Amino acid sequence: MYQESLQLRERRRGFHLITTEVMQAFPNIREIKTGICQVFIQHTSASLTINENADPTVRMDFEMYFNKTVPENDPQYIHNDEGPDDMPAHLKAALLGSSVMVPIRNGRLALGTWQGIYLCEHRDHGGPRNLVITAWGE
Repeated sequence: MYQESLQLRERRRGFHLITTEVMQAFPNIREIKTGICQVFIQHTSASLTINENADPTVRMDFEMYFNKTVPENDPQYIHNDEGPDDMPAHLKAALLGSSVMVPIRNGRLALGTWQGIYLCEHRDHGGPRNLVITAWGE
């Protein structure tokens, strides 16, 4: 079993491909022939998901959809101490989740041709984000 920590640089609000950063931070994955990799984000206002890795308009549409689905400044929100993007960020993170699991095959993540790991930054100024990457197998 292997485990690495990775601090991602601060990014603007939106959906960002981080597959390459995850792989660069975790060279030990090459030692696993068959296994599983979990990528976990240690934050409650950002999330992770796997989706389209080629066309950037997909990531823009994700941002548009989530902003329409979970709007800012809803007068019924009680938790608003950290600004109008705070509670929506927590809700968006709950919808998408805090981790992704990817099979490992022959020392590589077995993602599909058009798949990539997204950092979903739901805050206007979320700061650096911390990941824990764990892989196990044989």
